[in-house]
Amino acid sequence: MNMLKAVPIIALALSSAACTEVLPRQRGNLALPQMALSPDALEFGLRQHTAFSKEAASGGYGGGGGGCGCN
Repeated sequence: MNMLKAVPIIALALSSAACTEVLPRQRGNLALPQMALSPDALEFGLRQHTAFSKEAASGGYGGGGGGCGCN
């Protein structure tokens, strides 16, 4: 009977102990390169520049210019 009462209490204690606030200066240590949408930042920038130049659009990333590729 005591074991049935202890299991929910232990489960609640373990699940609440995992919740913690991450400070902005700690986020760089916790962000793994494998979690990035595009692991190579330079390649991502190049692809975005190419897309902006070809489509004459700037999407949501900012930056101006036309479709001529002269920006």
